[in-house]
Amino acid sequence: MTKIAIIGSEGSGRTSLAAKLGKKGTAADITMYDYAKNDVVMTTIDANGYPKSVKPLVTALQLSDIAMLCIPPEGPDAFAGECIMALDLMQYKHGIVVLTKADTSYPYAQEELQKNLQKILSPTTLANWEFVNLSTQSFEGLDEIKEKIFELDKQVNSEYEELNDKPVRITVDQSFNVTGIGCVVLGIVEQGTVDAKDKLTAYPADKPLEVRSIQMHDEDVKSAPAGARVGLALKGVQSKDIERGFIISEKEEVAESLVLECTLSSFASPLKISDVPHIFTGLQSSPMRIEKIEIDGKEAEQVNASQQCTLHLDGSHEIAYRQQDRFIITNLDAKQRFTGYGFVKE
Repeated sequence: MTKIAIIGSEGSGRTSLAAKLGKKGTAADITMYDYAKNDVVMTTIDANGYPKSVKPLVTALQLSDIAMLCIPPEGPDAFAGECIMALDLMQYKHGIVVLTKADTSYPYAQEELQKNLQKILSPTTLANWEFVNLSTQSFEGLDEIKEKIFELDKQVNSEYEELNDKPVRITVDQSFNVTGIGCVVLGIVEQGTVDAKDKLTAYPADKPLEVRSIQMHDEDVKSAPAGARVGLALKGVQSKDIERGFIISEKEEVAESLVLECTLSSFASPLKISDVPHIFTGLQSSPMRIEKIEIDGKEAEQVNASQQCTLHLDGSHEIAYRQQDRFIITNLDAKQRFTGYGFVKE
């Protein structure tokens, strides 16, 4: 199954492109567009709640494996820059840069735009992403985009195959009750293979559960591999017990307070003691107060752009995580809201 995030600033053409790639489905702070024909199953996610909030952008990227960054002829604005920063901090591997509204510009101008973007992207994880020009009226370039998506999807599937034998871990993005069935969750199998009758736990609430049945693409299956988008009917829990961002697995670490080894981006505003950045991991997020900052083993009052540090953070609710999980640090009051990344200190 192909999972794509379409991102960019308002007016970048991202929503028009998403509508061309599937039928509109679930809509909230993100909107999903579904396509299924023959052996091709594709979900495209438009982070329509961005740039008002960074959360839809993070959600769309965490639920997908391929990103399409939409840039209009006017070039990247501050929000496009923020999207690039988010992708880089998340070390997002696979994607395409779509130069939208190409029919409203000139070929030479589009070439210059691509050259300028390549310079901007060269020090980031997007350095080797390919570019495609897309017409607003005729949508010329759409077939090329689809071809590149399917090429990237082969790489993604190969990576997921290596994760099938790991302990199962599912990230939940929706939870609801179905009459006659009970609690149903929708989510992504991050790793491992989930089987009907598996006994697992929902974290951070520490709720034991049993997988009653599994659906993929509205069809019942006995198991689902890494990378699959699944619907799970669960036994032993109610929908009110499980929220977006919960992790279903055999074991997770759970904590309200964290100590993170962090690296700030080169465009980050300083972080100071008592600041309250928002911390994201997977689909979970929490405002966390900075209680202490350490740089090179010594306490400091603040940490600046491009610096490495240890942040001692105190939150108000529990977060589930594993040692290898990447945490994204955001400052919602800053012009460039994506501040840095970190890992739990061993």
